[in-house]
Amino acid sequence: MKTIIEPFRIKSVEPIRMSTRDEREFLIRDVHYNLFSLKSKDVLIDLLTDSGTSAMSSEQWAALHRGDESYAGSSSFTHFYDSVTSIMPFRHVIPTHQGRAAERIIFSVIGGADKKIPNNTHFDTTRANIEFTGAEAVDLVIKEGKDPQKIHPFKGNMDIDKLRSFISETGPANIPCVMITLTNNSGGGQPVSMQNLREIRKVCDQYKIPFIFDACRFAENAYFIKIRESGYADKSPLEIAREMFSMADGCTMSAKKDALVNIGGFLCLNDDDWAAKARNLLILTEGFPTYGGLAGRDLEAISVGLKEILEEDYLHYRIRSTEY
Repeated sequence: MKTIIEPFRIKSVEPIRMSTRDEREFLIRDVHYNLFSLKSKDVLIDLLTDSGTSAMSSEQWAALHRGDESYAGSSSFTHFYDSVTSIMPFRHVIPTHQGRAAERIIFSVIGGADKKIPNNTHFDTTRANIEFTGAEAVDLVIKEGKDPQKIHPFKGNMDIDKLRSFISETGPANIPCVMITLTNNSGGGQPVSMQNLREIRKVCDQYKIPFIFDACRFAENAYFIKIRESGYADKSPLEIAREMFSMADGCTMSAKKDALVNIGGFLCLNDDDWAAKARNLLILTEGFPTYGGLAGRDLEAISVGLKEILEEDYLHYRIRSTEY
């Protein structure tokens, strides 16, 4: 299909202020060319990020009214937990106010001096949270992922030979986990293949190292696998996502990406000891383990968004419109 049609109706609109070229040039000079210092009301087309800027669906807005703001035992946490584990079958699900809070907590637990953590390419906050503990963040993306002119279906893949060499040189005891970012945000949002995930899992099993996902755009990655990797064309994005997460021992997640909300995140783990330590840190700075700095209504919106992001028509529209 050549024509890209949005698979949704727009029920609400927000006016934007039209501006002239002269006005925009003045505003940019006035902030010394630092675009982060512009006021949003002065920006005609905002391409800064999709993180937290998504419009929510009518179902998400309806879910806000179901928010249970009880401090403990909130039904909204139960809905959130069920939604997350229907896709990501981990033992522990810990809500946080956004993804970088999940990063800070997990690396406070497993990081530290002399530790090294490999990834395809660490996102900037991931790298900063690792390095803040005294550990080192290491990038091992394939060479094709560094060449914008190179055509490759999965430029977010990790170089398996480099991973093996890295483990041999560093020693498994100094590597608290192997990470992979889905999709590879700091590498142009490039996807990771299922085969690459299997190969990383095999290496992790060999050296008894936990495998952790940065899962911010897991749904997009699942769709890329569907359209680009042999054997997955007839599988749904949900089925592919479940297979992806079956290979991991945990994940960090910014819900501001592939849960289509304005705020929120979570940390998932299988390790009971890590999870207990993470919850203790959560209570210090985020909140009780059933809300993690979020309102019940936010948990409800995330619960719906995680289901809607895996709708194939939406993913087709998103990927094709970006490709166009």
